[in-house]
Amino acid sequence: MTSQLKWRVNWWAHPQRFLKNFLSVGLAIAAVTYVETYSEKARPALAASLPALAAEQNNNQRQSSSIRLSQLDDAYTLGAGDTIAISIFNVPEYSGTQQVLADGSVSMPVIGLVNVAGLTPQEAGSAIAIAYQRELRYPQVTVVLESPSPVRVAISGEVSQPGTYTIVPENNAQLPTVTQALQAAGGVTQAADLRQVQLRRQNGRQAVTQTIALDLWALLNDGDVRQDLTLRDGDAIVIGETDSVDVAETNRLSASNLASDNEAEILVAVVGEVFRPGAYQFEGGANKGRTTVTQAVQQAGGVKPSANIRQVQVRRQTRSGTEQIIDLDFWQLLRSGDISQDLVLQQGDTVIIPVALETTPGEVVELAAANLSPDEVRVNVVGEVTSPGMVAVAPNTTLSQAVLAAGGFTNRAKETVELVRLNPDGSVTQRTVEVDVSEGIDPVENPLLLNNDVVIVGRNGRARLSDSLEGVLGPVFRLLPIFNLF
Repeated sequence: MTSQLKWRVNWWAHPQRFLKNFLSVGLAIAAVTYVETYSEKARPALAASLPALAAEQNNNQRQSSSIRLSQLDDAYTLGAGDTIAISIFNVPEYSGTQQVLADGSVSMPVIGLVNVAGLTPQEAGSAIAIAYQRELRYPQVTVVLESPSPVRVAISGEVSQPGTYTIVPENNAQLPTVTQALQAAGGVTQAADLRQVQLRRQNGRQAVTQTIALDLWALLNDGDVRQDLTLRDGDAIVIGETDSVDVAETNRLSASNLASDNEAEILVAVVGEVFRPGAYQFEGGANKGRTTVTQAVQQAGGVKPSANIRQVQVRRQTRSGTEQIIDLDFWQLLRSGDISQDLVLQQGDTVIIPVALETTPGEVVELAAANLSPDEVRVNVVGEVTSPGMVAVAPNTTLSQAVLAAGGFTNRAKETVELVRLNPDGSVTQRTVEVDVSEGIDPVENPLLLNNDVVIVGRNGRARLSDSLEGVLGPVFRLLPIFNLF
């Protein structure tokens, strides 16, 4: 009675407030009625559209999604073989260590199997708590990963040994990373594009394949360890090939621990203007370092004086079957010390030394003095010289210098000699050269000698006449002592 009276008093005392409250209640009732009516009308259409929306969502989930590194959810998801510690608050008899079974479930006391595959440890704790709600009041479950299972990953592209690898986490705790997987695959090749490495990953229980772009150059040059992601079971790493080759970057890559193992032997071919073209096997080893173009050229006997070292090429096959052509300028190496031109080689490379169309005597001498040329060449000097025979001389030795190395001309020699050269194609060329010891290097008057050249020093006119008279009168003079006896 008192409350009713108070309400009436308040109503009469505050008519404006009563009217305002009355209108608010009326509007609320009208809104609820409208929503219920609209929902009844819209429910059939909404129900009809739900299957289409669900199908579209599932189709989108099956498709691959490309995400940036900053968008990546790198939380660990449980899988078969993982060992987890499950703690249920105030229920120690239900707590303990469990291993995730092959079907992705764990066997819990009383409630049986609980599926945790594709869930983070926190999500697995919530799933186990929900399963225990019928047995416990307000269960509080904590799941901690004790030791992850071995990680099986696929590696393809520009690596030494593409394939699938099972990597056991170190110390039974730390998960393997991208760089550890690449090292397990023998390292990346010199044709690898480290700026666009792809990591493909299944996103938990969903059917979405995430593609994460990694820049391992940022890891090597700037120390960006974020690029070295931890791997999950079922990940795939794809190493693409470079569109254009930067020789300096290739050599820096070869010096990193991401490169292929330098312990392995490699087979490379050297063709063109070298003394012994062909295929050469180079042994690996920690103390030997990696094989470079200059080492391959030296093994092939060195370059010839006619070599064009400004346009040296290295042809390299990629994993996709395409061919990369790398241009090198060894004049930059000889004159300015640009060591980046000395490319590090890998298995199957071909080094091509072309023929120089135009050379100057100064360039020929400079090239012959470099370590790209052989240490010595052997020429045969025969005829009217003091010490005829095979002579070992430096690769920048001229014709006149070879004659002097053989002791010089005798008093019977003529200064016009014959130069006989054995060509690589089996042909023989012969020409007459007038020797002038005061002449410098000249392709015509005083050419550089090549390996196995033959220099023939003939007799002068006086020696030929003396030899002719010796042939005619020699027998007579030998008989004169017999006549003196009588």
